Amino acid sequence: MSGNSLGNLFRITTFGESHGKAIGVVIDGVPAGLKLSEEDIYFELKYRKPGNKYVSTRKEEDKPQILSGIFNGKTTGMPIAILIENKDAMPIHYEEIKHKPRPGHADLPFIEKYGYENWDYRGGGRSSARETVARVAAGAIAKKLLLLYNTMVAGYIKASADLFIEETPNFDDILCSRESEVRTIKREENKFKEIIEKVRREGDSIGGLVEIIVKNPPKTLGEPVFNKLKADLAKALLSIPGVVGFEYGIGFNSYKLKGSEVMDEIYYDGEFRFRKNVSGGILGGISTGEDIILRIAFKPTSSINKEQKTVDLLDNLKPTTLSIIGRHDPCIAIRGVSVAESMVALTLVDHSMLSGIIPRVRLTDQQSEIIEKRWSEFKKKCI
Repeated sequence: MSGNSLGNLFRITTFGESHGKAIGVVIDGVPAGLKLSEEDIYFELKYRKPGNKYVSTRKEEDKPQILSGIFNGKTTGMPIAILIENKDAMPIHYEEIKHKPRPGHADLPFIEKYGYENWDYRGGGRSSARETVARVAAGAIAKKLLLLYNTMVAGYIKASADLFIEETPNFDDILCSRESEVRTIKREENKFKEIIEKVRREGDSIGGLVEIIVKNPPKTLGEPVFNKLKADLAKALLSIPGVVGFEYGIGFNSYKLKGSEVMDEIYYDGEFRFRKNVSGGILGGISTGEDIILRIAFKPTSSINKEQKTVDLLDNLKPTTLSIIGRHDPCIAIRGVSVAESMVALTLVDHSMLSGIIPRVRLTDQQSEIIEKRWSEFKKKCI
């Protein structure tokens, strides 16, 4: 396996490099009958776009082109191919790293695995976070399909540097953080902007903690042993460039607590519920129907405007220094929120199909209309 694909019944394969002609994705397993347009895809892509002063200044339109799998405005059940052109690549910024691998990046592992002569050093090539634009394109379709069950996925920056949001905000505030240039909730937006501006002036970077909430998730997603929902979510999210940690529910705080403190009362209110949802919506690897709550940690990017020590691959591996130039995110977690939402949505759709909750082959006209109505309402939220 090449490691370029994710999923079982709902399967995506991404392709393309940071400074190649385009980035793209093929999605196999989308049921027939789903109304889908390029505008639907772009609705999600615009929240990941570079170009504002708090992220990379690389100017990309990120306008998707649907090449297959659509006829008369609906999916046909065949593979959907989506292409997003790279229009503002500047490979000249990467001439120095051609022989000076960047500390903290995948340069050296790629060279040792695939060979120096085969390494696309321009912007990191395939290891670049530019690849994630394809994941968000596929994630738009997954988010739309989840609305059949009225399931919504939303994330925000919970912590970064001096910013820390103690309690989980209400879902509408989290959802509306998508309109923020720094992807955090409104009351903390100005504080986080000041942090970003300061770190950018210093030529440095910071990490971030992203929290994702799934509202109205289907029950019983996941298998009891190796295909646990939590395991597949972890795999999907840890595949995002720069992600170094994953937790759900009380997560790593659990080591501080006693069993009596995390005991979660079960009660019945027309259906079985959990009083505190300390498990973050997953027990035994299977979804409980409570909100799924998870968090991922992004490291600070090593692409900073400070001198770094490395070796020269063309000068007898002598120690040398490297000054990274180019257009980089001072906090990769900001645009990473959209990617994380997409990876969660993709995983949930795949498990929903495995559980028979979302049809594998074809949507009925009624199901299609329900999704379209909810999608229209979802897009209008926060306006």
